Amino acid sequence: MTTALEVARRVVDPELPMLTLDDLGVLREVVEDGAAVRVTITPTYTGCPALAMMRDDLVHALHDHGYAEVRVAVALDPPWSSDWITERGRRALADHGISPPGPARRVDGPVVLDLAPTRRAVRCPRCGSSATELTSEFGSTACKALYRCTACLEPFDHVKEI
Repeated sequence: MTTALEVARRVVDPELPMLTLDDLGVLREVVEDGAAVRVTITPTYTGCPALAMMRDDLVHALHDHGYAEVRVAVALDPPWSSDWITERGRRALADHGISPPGPARRVDGPVVLDLAPTRRAVRCPRCGSSATELTSEFGSTACKALYRCTACLEPFDHVKEI
């Protein structure tokens, strides 16, 4: 029989379907107790609009594998970090034309509010060039920014470092 953890690890992210919730680092814990399962997830953003769909997809997948009672809990502490994306997830992003995030900035204490554009070292996922420019801080989802490669001229999303 397939374990609840194995099932949950195969559920894909609704906004980035080339990634599983596990590869994205959103899947935090799966606890089985007979036919009951408790899954804990941490969204990329507190107000992530895909959260309800993630929950529903986990519930449906686990029900389809014979788990009668499925509870999905949301843990906001510790907050999700783009550092939680697996290496397999980072490769999948790049393979699908999305620039994976670099290391997240570590801050101890208060976070200084800076209204200037965020500077990132971004490489084009298509040609590998570092000659890129920010088009919009807001991409197709809240966790992505839109860039353009000045070498191959292709636009691409970049997953923000959080």
